[in-house]
Amino acid sequence: MRLPSFLKRFATDTRGFVNVEAVIVFPALLFLFGVGWTYFDAFRQQAVNQKANYVIGDMISRETAAITPDYLTNAQGLLRHLTKTNGADSDLRVTVVQYSDSHGGWSVVWSDERGDQPVLNTGDLTTYADKLPSGTNGDQLIMVETWDAYNPAISVGLDAFEIRTYSFTRPRYAPQVVYDQSA
Repeated sequence: MRLPSFLKRFATDTRGFVNVEAVIVFPALLFLFGVGWTYFDAFRQQAVNQKANYVIGDMISRETAAITPDYLTNAQGLLRHLTKTNGADSDLRVTVVQYSDSHGGWSVVWSDERGDQPVLNTGDLTTYADKLPSGTNGDQLIMVETWDAYNPAISVGLDAFEIRTYSFTRPRYAPQVVYDQSA
């Protein structure tokens, strides 16, 4: 039997076994499902973290009393609850910045953190120059930053990474957000 005639007969043969074809195709379908689910879950967790960040920023912006260290500890607990992460994997930093015409930009009024991230000072704001909005003299912004370690459930080409979110909110019911470290 010659090879071209065998290939022609093989190409036109319509007999087959569904079981054999399923065994061949099923692992590929399972792999594609795993890839799709893993990437979807990573985007979902990013969105959940951003929404939790907005909640904390909005919560602080509505405060008329001074923010205390206990308040920030509880805010980190809320972050963990909303994002469904464990304690070691999520960090929170809240910084209030104020715009001053005499300084020609933003300066840190106060900053505090829960987790492994350092507090910010005015010198650190140069790294945020492209993120900070323009302001007018006396404007205050609440800058909320969160970090969360994300570990994919299935190893399909997406390595573990850190989800970092930030948001800016203006104080709503009071002209400024006061921090009382002694409380």
